[in-house]
Amino acid sequence: MRILVFQHLDVEHPGIFRDFWHAKGHSWDVVELDLGEPIPDFTGYDMLAVMGGPMDVWQEDLHPWLTAEKAAIRRWVCELGRPYLGICLGHQLLAAALGGRVGMMAKPEVGIANVHLTEAGAVDPVVGGLPRSFETLQWHGAEVQALPEGAVVLASNEACAVQAFRWGAYAYGFQFHTEVTSETIPLWRMIPEYRASLEQALGTHRAAELDSRVALKLTEFERAARHLDDRFAEIAAMMAT
Repeated sequence: MRILVFQHLDVEHPGIFRDFWHAKGHSWDVVELDLGEPIPDFTGYDMLAVMGGPMDVWQEDLHPWLTAEKAAIRRWVCELGRPYLGICLGHQLLAAALGGRVGMMAKPEVGIANVHLTEAGAVDPVVGGLPRSFETLQWHGAEVQALPEGAVVLASNEACAVQAFRWGAYAYGFQFHTEVTSETIPLWRMIPEYRASLEQALGTHRAAELDSRVALKLTEFERAARHLDDRFAEIAAMMAT
């Protein structure tokens, strides 16, 4: 499989998925949109993965490339109908690109939190098979507040009603961070915006403990990420036949 990755910050990369992709023999090309790298022609790509970032989907005045990115996402999922994996900002961009609404939360959700599969999620071809309730890493102050027409909520919790959704057959958005590795928290803590939101949400003491708390959950997080990656590989293989 050949994968195209949109990044918005160098430390917000596919994380553990890179290990899975390497083991499966996949190749991937990274476009660092925040550095002005152009979106390439989609010919030959089997999946689009869109990662997180500190910007918000509506900040086209500060980040003009967001307009082109949303248009590219729209073309990928609506015209080409190929598998899409969006994480955090990538989840929100999928919703915004298809006519949904993204806005600020009353209170940011940062840290480890439970999410629950909906009835639709429990039987979904990608999300189905995960536990009905499981812990995730959260780090966001915006959320999908209105889904695009035709979208289905797959996971939810009290803090954020749309933790995961599917549009069409192959486009998936996940608000939580399935890509987390042992390096994720130390790297993100170095970003001023991320450090501020972490300490605002958890307080200085609990924020300092997040690294060790995440370390205890890495096996569980990896299991969920591997499940999702295997299902995406199955979809791509099915589309190739």
